[in-house]
Amino acid sequence: MSIHVQRDKTGPMRQTVSIRKHVLTADQPVEGGGEDAGPDAHELYDAALASCKALTVLWYARRKGMALEDVLVDVESDRSQERQGLYKLKASLTFVGTLSDEERQQLLAVADKCPGAQADDAGEDGDRNRDGRLMAC
Repeated sequence: MSIHVQRDKTGPMRQTVSIRKHVLTADQPVEGGGEDAGPDAHELYDAALASCKALTVLWYARRKGMALEDVLVDVESDRSQERQGLYKLKASLTFVGTLSDEERQQLLAVADKCPGAQADDAGEDGDRNRDGRLMAC
């Protein structure tokens, strides 16, 4: 598989991203010199991580016959130290369905093994809050 990115000259920073048969627009926000015609590169990266976690968990739950109806992933980024080489992501997972505590813990462990999260392992602890949702990746 290959991903092709080419400048869309209808905007000062706009890019056309082609993945298989899908076409996306990436752009910078207005304050970054773009027109905000699409998500910026960081937002696409963050969305890829969230999607990876959701798809990995859903695949695993179906394979194991778990009663997972939905998985919700929210990602927040902290770019405040990016110039120093530190880009922090905080992912929160919510599982919808009739699941035991053991199944929820299994799903959290699977989310930690998402290939995208593995590639991005920046040494965060992966703290969890009381209901078992992943709070950092």
